[in-house]
Amino acid sequence: MAGPNLSQKLSDRRRRIDLVDRKLLPLLNQRLRIALGCGKIKKEMGKNIYDPKREAEVLKRLRMENRGPLNEEDLDKIFRTIIGVCRRSQK
Repeated sequence: MAGPNLSQKLSDRRRRIDLVDRKLLPLLNQRLRIALGCGKIKKEMGKNIYDPKREAEVLKRLRMENRGPLNEEDLDKIFRTIIGVCRRSQK
């Protein structure tokens, strides 16, 4: 059974995760608001919402900037989900 020291360490780490989540949520909403603006501009320009070239550029840049421990496959999954949510919201 875990001692109080380990329980405290786990509680501390969970609190830190909660803090990170509180920082991530506004950033995700900010990203979506910006993407919605991009969608409006694309519609005015008569462009498609889905731009596979841009998506590939974003993922490539993120892979190059990633210093881990997040691996490339999981990074792609996370950001493809974020990009997909933004794209669906633009429609």
